[in-house]
Amino acid sequence: MKNNIIIAGVPRAGKSTISHILSKRYGYQHVSMDSIIAGFEKCFPETGVSTYQGLSSLETLRVISGKMAPFVRAMLDSAEYDEFEPGMVLDMYQLLPEDFDKYLRGTNCEIFYFITSDVTTEERFAIQKKYDTPKDYTFYKSDEELKEGAQYIVEQSLLIKEQCEKFGLKYYETARNREEVFEQFFSDLQKLKEYD
Repeated sequence: MKNNIIIAGVPRAGKSTISHILSKRYGYQHVSMDSIIAGFEKCFPETGVSTYQGLSSLETLRVISGKMAPFVRAMLDSAEYDEFEPGMVLDMYQLLPEDFDKYLRGTNCEIFYFITSDVTTEERFAIQKKYDTPKDYTFYKSDEELKEGAQYIVEQSLLIKEQCEKFGLKYYETARNREEVFEQFFSDLQKLKEYD
């Protein structure tokens, strides 16, 4: 198995939970790309890495993914985390499978996507409310904003699912039976470790 892992996908699908477990259980160094992207938005707006640029949800996702994938490639190419066994687990929302395929395939990392595509907007809103914590930026949004966001997250999940299937990348649907899906992920990961 490769030294680094990217856990990608949509908000409240379990990315951070899985990343923290990987860090605690296996010793991966946890890197939150969402924090790095927030830093880009605040300090380097000229890069165009911005969630609030007046584009549709899917276009915003495409723009940020297309800019951050080469950045992640540079991080991996530095081999900084290859000195450690295991390396890093990178927790990231805005990375589409097409950009992984274009910029990151063949690097020293595995990728797994966590999505919630198999839900209605109302069900997705309920997931958001269930898993939001005061540490999440969405915790302080109104229900109206969250319901609008729920529609976007379902759309993004469907796009990620379609692209995962196209590029042969593993994804996990966490809208239902979340704990069982997490157990399946760790079982799959163990098999991958044993296989290599």
